[in-house]
Amino acid sequence: MLKWAVIFLVVGLVMGALGFGGIGGAFVGIAKILFFVAIAVFVVLLILGLLAGKGVKNALD
Repeated sequence: MLKWAVIFLVVGLVMGALGFGGIGGAFVGIAKILFFVAIAVFVVLLILGLLAGKGVKNALD
């Protein structure tokens, strides 16, 4: 998902530099949304991984 965010960001910046400001801004906006969604998914999976690790450790003891 971060790969798509970077792609949209680069395309948006290139379009903005070439004078296509409206659609370039839309691409940059999509890149921001994808970036924050990827960060949220990472945090949720990190928390779930930590909780699952503790559960496995307690089961083995």
